[in-house]
Amino acid sequence: MRSIMAGYLTIAILSAVPVSARPIPVDLELVLAVDVSGSIDEKEAQLQRQGYVEAIVNPDVVRAIKSGVLGRIAVSYFEWAGDGWQIPIVDWTLISGRKTAKRFASKLAAAPLSAGPWTSISDAIRFAVLQLGENAFEGTRRIIDISGDGPNNLGGLVVPARDMAVSKRITINGLPIINERLNFSRSPMPNLDLYYRHCVIGGPGAFIVIAHGFNSFARAIRRKLILEIAGSRDRSVPVTIKSPELVGLNKRFIAPNLHISYTPRWVPPCDEGERRFRGVIDDE
Repeated sequence: MRSIMAGYLTIAILSAVPVSARPIPVDLELVLAVDVSGSIDEKEAQLQRQGYVEAIVNPDVVRAIKSGVLGRIAVSYFEWAGDGWQIPIVDWTLISGRKTAKRFASKLAAAPLSAGPWTSISDAIRFAVLQLGENAFEGTRRIIDISGDGPNNLGGLVVPARDMAVSKRITINGLPIINERLNFSRSPMPNLDLYYRHCVIGGPGAFIVIAHGFNSFARAIRRKLILEIAGSRDRSVPVTIKSPELVGLNKRFIAPNLHISYTPRWVPPCDEGERRFRGVIDDE
């Protein structure tokens, strides 16, 4: 009798928990973390923002969302610069089709652009991890999507922040933006894509998609979103990667669509951004 009463009590307690307090299951929790540091001017920031606005409502992206087991994902979007500079733009939103995707895109398009000094990928990762831990969703997968046009230079080294996120079973993917614009009268760090490959991304299935300049950003982010959302379910999207970027990649996963060109390149050390930052300070 006592065990029966205990069972009734357990059921009563569970029933008393508000439905809103229970996490909403989704196929993916996705944080979009977008660089608005000093190396990105207003026109480039607008191109980035518009790229996400167009990508999230793209029919192929919506199709990828709906093809999941649950047919829905949760997405948030923030912009970041130096240490302590993270600006939430669109809070966590459930996207399950074109209508909800358009709602997210409308909020994103209407929000003012932000901008800040310096570049802290490490702080952006830590902020994104907090967002993933404090939302109302429970995803089969959790991904931080970081785009940027330069290396980490403030807020602590990027590798410990990456490793912390990966230890929580979070995947970090990267979208390095390759351009030749001077910053503080200095040339951009060469081979930013390899820096992202070796120092920024991590976790199961982690990958990068390269944007060659801001004008190609929309195409790159659309391709990247499809890969992230579809995960291992979609192998129809070709992935072109140069050989030095192959380090740490699951060759068997992408082998059917992998095109490799063997061109040895310099791989930036993971503290190269901090070294360059100290050089700028010393010159002043």
